[in-house]
Amino acid sequence: MVQAYILVQTEVGKAASVASEIGGLPGVVSAEDVTGPYDVIVRAEADDVDELGRLVVARVQSVNGITRTLTCPVVKLS
Repeated sequence: MVQAYILVQTEVGKAASVASEIGGLPGVVSAEDVTGPYDVIVRAEADDVDELGRLVVARVQSVNGITRTLTCPVVKLS
């Protein structure tokens, strides 16, 4: 299982609708509105890195109102 945080920038005023839509996608564990340089933080999981990539490119980035994403895979250092 691969897990990642996806940091999302949205168009002005679109954070709530983007978070709501992303939150319903398969593979998304949570999608929260936040303040700061990003507008939404998504927690996602997939069986492997390729599936995670498909989730981000084919599903998350196709949501209306998103201007940029940054995917941060979770690593286990111990």
